[in-house]
Amino acid sequence: MTGEPGAAAGRRSGPPTRHVVVMGVSGAGKTTVARGISELTGLAFAEADEFHSEVNVARMRSGVPLDDAARWPWLHDLAGWMAARSAEGVSTVLACSALKRSYRDVLRQGPPAVDFVHLDGPAQVIRDRVSRRAGHYMPASLLESQLATLERGEPDESVLVLDASLTPDELASAAVDRLDLCGTAVWDR
Repeated sequence: MTGEPGAAAGRRSGPPTRHVVVMGVSGAGKTTVARGISELTGLAFAEADEFHSEVNVARMRSGVPLDDAARWPWLHDLAGWMAARSAEGVSTVLACSALKRSYRDVLRQGPPAVDFVHLDGPAQVIRDRVSRRAGHYMPASLLESQLATLERGEPDESVLVLDASLTPDELASAAVDRLDLCGTAVWDR
């Protein structure tokens, strides 16, 4: 019923929330940089890999790249997570590959607005990082498929490109500064 408290369910007062997706191929440093952004700003952090189904994880562990059919439910879950945080008045930072424009378009369907930070760098720098990484289910053999899948941001997308060869601290600071993220974590409701 209109006019009663709570009639605008899902709507809240106060400044809008901010939502950032740190994107790039496996080994670019997404998780480390997204955590750094979270630490600098207080934005709620999530690792997209933790949203994958057991089937997807098993597939990647065995060296089989995910196809779009396997990715769509995962991407919708991520968009839903950001939308739910937005409804709570909480800003977020998500580490997610978001390799194709169509994937980023799904993520944009969650909260009112999403900024992307693309950690981009020479393939050899990324290969070196992946080869030194221990304990991750994504094998280095899948890097080439990710590099082939990557669609760089278009001019009409909000994609900040940063050089992945910088240190994680430099990348997190640059993202916070260039996106003007200071003080955007949680607003008074």
